[in-house]
Amino acid sequence: MLFPTIQFGIFFPIVFVGAWLLRPYSRRWKLFMLVASYVFYGWWDWHYCFLLAAVTVANQVFVVGINEARSHPAKRAWCLVAVAANVGVLGYFKYYNFFADSVVNGFDKIGITVSPPLLQVILPIGISFFTFQAMSYVIDAYRDNLKPVGLLDFAVYLSFFPHLVAGPIVRATEFLPQLRRRADPRRVEAAHAFRLIVAGLFKKVVVSSFLASTIVDKVFAAPGNHSSLEILFAIYGYAFQIYADFSGYTDIAIGLALLFGIRFPPNFDSPYIALSLQDFWRRWHMTLSRWLRDYLYISLGGNRGGRWKTYRNLMLTMLIGGLWHGASWTFVVWGGIHGVGLAVERLAADRRAAFGLPEPPDTAMRRFVRWFVTFHIVCLAWVFFRSPSLARAFDMLGGLFTGWGEPSPLVSGLLIFTIVAMLASQFVPERSMLRIQSAFSTFPLAAQGVTLAGCFFLIDSLGPTGVAPFIYFQF
Repeated sequence: MLFPTIQFGIFFPIVFVGAWLLRPYSRRWKLFMLVASYVFYGWWDWHYCFLLAAVTVANQVFVVGINEARSHPAKRAWCLVAVAANVGVLGYFKYYNFFADSVVNGFDKIGITVSPPLLQVILPIGISFFTFQAMSYVIDAYRDNLKPVGLLDFAVYLSFFPHLVAGPIVRATEFLPQLRRRADPRRVEAAHAFRLIVAGLFKKVVVSSFLASTIVDKVFAAPGNHSSLEILFAIYGYAFQIYADFSGYTDIAIGLALLFGIRFPPNFDSPYIALSLQDFWRRWHMTLSRWLRDYLYISLGGNRGGRWKTYRNLMLTMLIGGLWHGASWTFVVWGGIHGVGLAVERLAADRRAAFGLPEPPDTAMRRFVRWFVTFHIVCLAWVFFRSPSLARAFDMLGGLFTGWGEPSPLVSGLLIFTIVAMLASQFVPERSMLRIQSAFSTFPLAAQGVTLAGCFFLIDSLGPTGVAPFIYFQF
């Protein structure tokens, strides 16, 4: 996968210089960014540029139709057609193979031989992200939260290359207003941007790659060949691998956007210090969490209609959130674990309220127990998320109880240090990072360049040979 190399080696410097030679957010700037973003996307597979363009034009037509509808039923019909079209596109590319194979396997189990489908659909990179962003534009227009913008502005929003392939999921109401303001090149938050880019590269290239190659990939490939201790550390390792990988990418994306004067919403906030699953989802993939809450959970009824409908809506939201990640029963189980956990937390709170019981004292021990339980429920769910099949996931979990005392050569001191350091980093307050950022911004320009060059050299030295793909590119 060549995206990081393209961004930093060839693509990004050319686009950055070209963008700032033009007047930011002018029509020429928007056209330049649109072309650059399509080049970026087409470098992976130019055929899917036509899909991105079709999604862009279709949703612009839908929003104009919603805006010009003369009655509420007509407005609602436009919105339903738009949502159905977007879900249909996403469903075809993402779930056709899954359902076709499930039908074939189902008939095979009852003794009926059915030929496998001749058509195997290739999943376009980033389709889950840009279709969700398109739906946010449509639904916000239906709810009168925004007015339609020109096709060029919408096309730039949907294709803007930093977030195109793996998020964060930036809403139209967050992005589009920024294209209408006057940019001042002297006010670019360069120190903040480079801090995010360097941190993101370190998490992805060094930490995530190390955990994947050292233990995670080996143990998840063949759990029966490894001890219980290695399986346990592989589970912990994957929890921090996927965090370092995905938060690393979004840090890079947010930093790149800042260099163009565009501000993205944050996507991670130390998720592994969460004291409940609800708290976890306020910290993990925050843009997806808010999208599911505002456009799915509330649309299903939210917490209106009684306790049991609330629990149902929580469960459905998380099951659909699991399926959003991929067409596999492992993702369904992953979403189901979080759905059940969220429903149980809500049930406990409702029971306390019903009996008039006060919230237990917030002691250090209680906070530790809440953190410990939450963290391990999240790790349990990650086993299913990472495993290629349910059978492999259960092999992993079963291996936790059958191989204690066996040799564990993969559990090295460096591995333990990396996992402990990543966990400890979750507790570092943001103000500490802001102090580092502030100090960097006071350096002379030459010193800033030398510092950044040193950071990039260190990351390149510690990282693996080649460029490992980002996990969330597949979603």
